[in-house]
Amino acid sequence: MSQAYSRDWSTGSSEPPFDPREERFILNPYPAFADLRARGELHWHGGLGMTVAVSHAACSAVLRHRSLGRIWADALPADRFTAFNLLHRNSLLENEPPTHGRLRKLISAAFGRGHVERLRPWVRRLADDLVADLAGSISADGAGDLLAHVAAPLPIQVIAELLGVPDADRGLLQPWSNSIVKMYEYGLPDDQRDIAEHAAAEFVAYLRELIALRRRRAGDDLVSDLVAVTDSDGARLTEDELVATAVLLLMAGHEATVNVVGNGVLALMRHRDQWDRLVADPGLLDTAAEELIRFDSPLQLFERTAIEEVEVAGHVLRPGEKIAALLGAAARDPLVFAEPDRLDIGRSPNPHLGFGMGIHYCLGAPLARIEIVAALEALTTRLPDLELAGEPLRRAEFVIRGLRALPVTT
Repeated sequence: MSQAYSRDWSTGSSEPPFDPREERFILNPYPAFADLRARGELHWHGGLGMTVAVSHAACSAVLRHRSLGRIWADALPADRFTAFNLLHRNSLLENEPPTHGRLRKLISAAFGRGHVERLRPWVRRLADDLVADLAGSISADGAGDLLAHVAAPLPIQVIAELLGVPDADRGLLQPWSNSIVKMYEYGLPDDQRDIAEHAAAEFVAYLRELIALRRRRAGDDLVSDLVAVTDSDGARLTEDELVATAVLLLMAGHEATVNVVGNGVLALMRHRDQWDRLVADPGLLDTAAEELIRFDSPLQLFERTAIEEVEVAGHVLRPGEKIAALLGAAARDPLVFAEPDRLDIGRSPNPHLGFGMGIHYCLGAPLARIEIVAALEALTTRLPDLELAGEPLRRAEFVIRGLRALPVTT
């Protein structure tokens, strides 16, 4: 591990809490998190330049405390990352009250026009079609990649349908999302940062055209409703806010669902008793979805900044200092979850933090749950004898935790 990390103030140890670039840690960060929890709720991480919270209680406090906010700082140099910064300056996720309240009220009003329920039967049919495609690949070739056939296309198609993106353009969305989210990792090489900005610029330009089209001819989609929605005082979303909202929905919706399905099915394959239990009892689909979100969180780190002096788990943060909730660590806290390293698809209650807490609780959580349940239902119904066909390939990133490939067979 690199010696560039600062001293861990919580324990007095000179060892770094963890190296987010280390392959062993990427493959399984949970033993490192357990060791940290045993030593304290908060730890200084010099490599990340912030304090990290590892207990469920401390992570909950980080997510809920109104003195800890999402304070956006432009990627630098700002003139090199114009589109990326535009998307985040105008994002619901990166703003605090009063801007956050105005954005959330307008976006929630547009969502509240029945889009989630409108999509529910469509999502189930889509998931079944995608799993049928996976089954065809297994039949023809002896194995298939669950990521390529099911987990990746499902959320892209759902968000595209939600936004009203024409069928011919939907293939553009996943590469854009995959490139942009890499900017959330720490220590990203310059060439990858340039690729992210290029993808952001293309996405912004595309959405401006789609918004202009919906202004001229409204459809039965969320973009049309976002264009039309107004507050009680007549306020509307600006075009930049519309663009940022659409991109946030795609990136958050895609990354969450693809990685819950990928990480989750892998967990079920490695805990065969729980897969067989789900095949035998479809009534467990809802609790299974929650447990898969908890067991191997698709988002491992959520960063906040102190707006004013605030105390978390006995440690005082000064204004401007950063702290991160390590959601994967919170999800394995034995003070909250009995036998936290055991996969239990019937676990209830299950107060995981996978969708956040407080004012930044995920707006798309109901739709994400529909997608995850639909994928599990289709897989257990059509492919009850599913099993691994080889070693999965894990993505090299830490913050967004997921797989690159998941070979399966029957």
